[in-house]
Amino acid sequence: MHSEISMTVDRGAFPDAVTPWEQESWRAAALDWVQERLAERGLRGEGELRVRLRPWSVLARVPVAGREAVWFKANPRSAAFEGPLTAALARWVPGHVLEPLAVDAARAWSLLPDGGDLFRQVLAREPVGPEVWEDLLRQYAGMQRTLIPYAGELERLGVPKARTVDLPEVFDRLLAANTALDSEARARVAAVRPRLVDWCAELAAVGIEDTLDHADLHDGQLFRPAPGRFTFFDWGDAAVSHPFCSLRVTGEQVRERYGAQALPRLRDAYLEPWTGTGVPVAELRRAASLAWRLSSLGRAASWSRMFPDPGRPAPGVTQSAEWLLDLLNEPPI
Repeated sequence: MHSEISMTVDRGAFPDAVTPWEQESWRAAALDWVQERLAERGLRGEGELRVRLRPWSVLARVPVAGREAVWFKANPRSAAFEGPLTAALARWVPGHVLEPLAVDAARAWSLLPDGGDLFRQVLAREPVGPEVWEDLLRQYAGMQRTLIPYAGELERLGVPKARTVDLPEVFDRLLAANTALDSEARARVAAVRPRLVDWCAELAAVGIEDTLDHADLHDGQLFRPAPGRFTFFDWGDAAVSHPFCSLRVTGEQVRERYGAQALPRLRDAYLEPWTGTGVPVAELRRAASLAWRLSSLGRAASWSRMFPDPGRPAPGVTQSAEWLLDLLNEPPI
């Protein structure tokens, strides 16, 4: 395939990022693997390969003769769980996620079908009200509830463990490892730890069990194949943690698009599937506020899980520091 298909490469805002794609042997092996997996299904690639390189992944759109394109993805070792996780989710919550065509867990490679229109594309071409975002979060929360019994299995697949009661330890590791915080900022972040311990204890006491947290659920991480239907994908930032942490990224997008007045309804729509747990609505809302703030830890951790860049500062360290500082901010809900 690598000798027959022309390519365009998109490096986005990271022109100097080092990924495995720069290694000719790795690139050839990856494209051969794609060709072999397609051939097993009686398919063949044809046309221009579009490659998207970022510090955290290699993604290639592969045109296929006679059908929609497929997508090759390579994760860094720290996110090698994504392929096996996606395959497991296709068994546990079918219809909510993509079912991979092939997964090479040892090499952190996966081959995925096309999921249709990104929600971001839908937003760009037609008016979409906040009620659509509310609906997608109801569906997502329902999926999270279904996955609660699989939390241990998720961890065995390699999904990072960030249990609610363990978040103070996650905080300690992130703070100790971060090299972008100056002494004044480090002291400010460190000073929040006693309150963070209390927040975690209060959140755990609400009684909502830990499950899968996507940790980066924005409009480019889900498909809208048909009105009212959503498919969730791109699990490389995921963790086993408090489910309500997932509300943060989506909520930020809704606030930016529709204003802060849209957040209470969005929060309550997300909480609807959790009302069957017996927890009073007031406690669920308080838990959502606590998780909004604590979600900064998940974002800080995900920025640290990237391809290594020898000879340069660790990619994502500045963004990770910014998220640690965000712990000092009051949640908007």
